[in-house]
Amino acid sequence: MTTSPADWPTAAAWLARGSDDPDALVVAGVPLVEHAVTAGSRYDLAPAAIRQRLAKLSTWQSQRRVDLDHVEVRDVGDDVRPPPLAAPLTVLLGGHNGVTFHALAGAELDRVGLLTLDAHHDVRPYERGAVGNGSPVRALIDAGLLGSNVVQVGIHGFSNSRAHHEWCLAAGITVLGPGRVEDVPDLLDILAGRCDAIYVDIDLDVLDRAFAPGCPGSRPGGARPDEVFDAAFAAGAHPSVRAVDIVEVDPTADVAHVTVDAAALTLLNIAAGYATRR
Repeated sequence: MTTSPADWPTAAAWLARGSDDPDALVVAGVPLVEHAVTAGSRYDLAPAAIRQRLAKLSTWQSQRRVDLDHVEVRDVGDDVRPPPLAAPLTVLLGGHNGVTFHALAGAELDRVGLLTLDAHHDVRPYERGAVGNGSPVRALIDAGLLGSNVVQVGIHGFSNSRAHHEWCLAAGITVLGPGRVEDVPDLLDILAGRCDAIYVDIDLDVLDRAFAPGCPGSRPGGARPDEVFDAAFAAGAHPSVRAVDIVEVDPTADVAHVTVDAAALTLLNIAAGYATRR
């Protein structure tokens, strides 16, 4: 039996409908690829690929009984420069992890909290004006972000150097492994107690390699998709979270749309969390 659009509204149609509501969830593509550590990766193709896969997904989160059809949303299109984070919640579809730096570079960083879901510390040395996907956290701390307001969750063993790990600890950064992804709701509450606003960076290479073949930096031993989706929901629901990015997906390296689907579902779980703020 063929279902009609009224019977099976798609997430793609939801995103495309647009809204002028000032409280609408804002979605922006940021197809950043310049200065990537993994040369040749096509992170710039991810925003379009994610939107395309939304046509295969519905607006109904059955476990939480949340219907996105009631969530106002505005897709502002793609630009390598992230939009101002003026909405109650903005979701940025990268692009590589340099998006995190560029989105926050103009903020009052001494009052911002950053929670990263990432396999990597992202504190490589960088050249001025060339912040790529290996350096956004170091660059933000250099620009004024307090290390004590940075929490990194999902850091993989044997995927980072000792020097970078010790740099993070010296800066006051909280470093947690993949087994702590389920603690994200509590970690957001802790950050909210000392920050005016929180930015959440979801680098999908935090996932186990089996679930993220389209992330060049993913490795075995990472998080499960359901853990990341729950963390995404928590980020969307938390009133102190002003922006979330979803980054590091290369659709040309993907297998059977597994990674792009994970990115699309991360977006939808953020939106489902945002629905509960009302």
